[in-house]
Amino acid sequence: MDSTKTYNDKVVRQFTAATILWGVVGMLVGLYIAAQLAWPALNFDIPYLTFSRLRPLHTSAVIFAFGGSALMGTAFYVVQRTCQVRLISDKLAAFTFWGWQLVIVLVAITYPLGITQSKEYAEPEWFIDIIITVVWVVFAIVFFGTLAKRRVKHIYVANWFYGAFIITIAVLHIVNNIAIPVSWTKSYIVYSGAVDAMVQWWYGHNAVGFFLTAGFLAMMYYFVPKQAERPIYSYRLSVVHFWALIAIYMWAGPHHLMYTALPDWAQSLGMVFSLILLAPSWGGMLNGILTLSGAWHKLRTDPVLKFMIVSLSFYGMSTFEGPMMSIKTVNSLSHYTDWTIGHVHSGALGWVGFITMGSLYCLIPRLYGRKQMYSQKLVETHFWVATIGVVIYIAAMWMAGVMQGLMWRATNDDGTLTYTFIESLKQTYPFYYARFFGGLLYLSGMLMMAWNTWMTWRTSREPAPALIPTAVHA
Repeated sequence: MDSTKTYNDKVVRQFTAATILWGVVGMLVGLYIAAQLAWPALNFDIPYLTFSRLRPLHTSAVIFAFGGSALMGTAFYVVQRTCQVRLISDKLAAFTFWGWQLVIVLVAITYPLGITQSKEYAEPEWFIDIIITVVWVVFAIVFFGTLAKRRVKHIYVANWFYGAFIITIAVLHIVNNIAIPVSWTKSYIVYSGAVDAMVQWWYGHNAVGFFLTAGFLAMMYYFVPKQAERPIYSYRLSVVHFWALIAIYMWAGPHHLMYTALPDWAQSLGMVFSLILLAPSWGGMLNGILTLSGAWHKLRTDPVLKFMIVSLSFYGMSTFEGPMMSIKTVNSLSHYTDWTIGHVHSGALGWVGFITMGSLYCLIPRLYGRKQMYSQKLVETHFWVATIGVVIYIAAMWMAGVMQGLMWRATNDDGTLTYTFIESLKQTYPFYYARFFGGLLYLSGMLMMAWNTWMTWRTSREPAPALIPTAVHA
């Protein structure tokens, strides 16, 4: 069967290439601003290269360019295979790809110029927000339209997670970005004060919950069983995992606003729901890891499975650490310190990065008619280099954060502060050097993946086979 006639894999290949390209770019910018923290003169007194302007470019490039392209590409791949139909519209799928790349380019231009809304994870100005909305609606039409014309009655759980991610991000994006434009490059958000903060972190936390968690769990539920050649450990648990996550995640946002002007009851509500969130999160983690029951020996020889299983381990660790940091007494120590940076990157690099890399290493050979990547040894090397890089990075930030929190709260007998802020900053510098080194290792692994993918494409000679879903519910 000719897969080029059965499925639209062209757009999947495009998104895959974009994922790797933007991954390299986003991580390179991240490494550069990490270097600026260790060696501040590296901004060369050029306003476009300052940390304050490049940091949101780094987060957007990694989350929305790298992560977003991976989510859209795998969503189009998975929905076709699990529904056994071609995408509902090739033209709309192409519009989704090129529209999303346009958004990324506009962001890359405006952020260094200082043209932003100054809202975490929602920095694009109003005209870019409108383009995002249009592209997202088209993305939803293609996904749900394909789902609606499926040839199988059953809707595989991965599609439930993709669907929740698409719908929820649309709602979050629109509500959080309601603004009044005053020029092409400036608008004012309609919310103010504590209300603006509450709406922003309702958006910000659920961007993590649905963009960086639900969407990538969809990838996990398809590609882990596919790579392991085993059915998902518990299909019933996956359904419970889905509904519990959907019901609880929405309420945890206030834990970003502890000890602020937000009402105390709202802060406490965020803390309670964050603690409850541990249960469904670990249920999903265990469901993925236990899928290897009876096939643990494959971890010795399959570096792709190593990426996937370690990603789930990081997911479990991050979803334990997050609720713990939402406890008010812990938060009083961790808030505004580099501990938060370590937590974010254990999730971003360890969970999101590794499950994306593992899924793409599973997907790319199938897209180009090969049994595996051009070099499996390089995949193995990538795994170890990236793992060491992540561990160095987050360990440095954890230690720096705890140290900062303790120094900031230390007082003398007369009630004065024991240390100045500058003293705490001076003590943090060794950890910034370690952070830079860990990031350098992680970026090196991404470059290995880019070269390996290029060679896999160069040496491919025949179209990918049409893979019909099997007993893994995929």
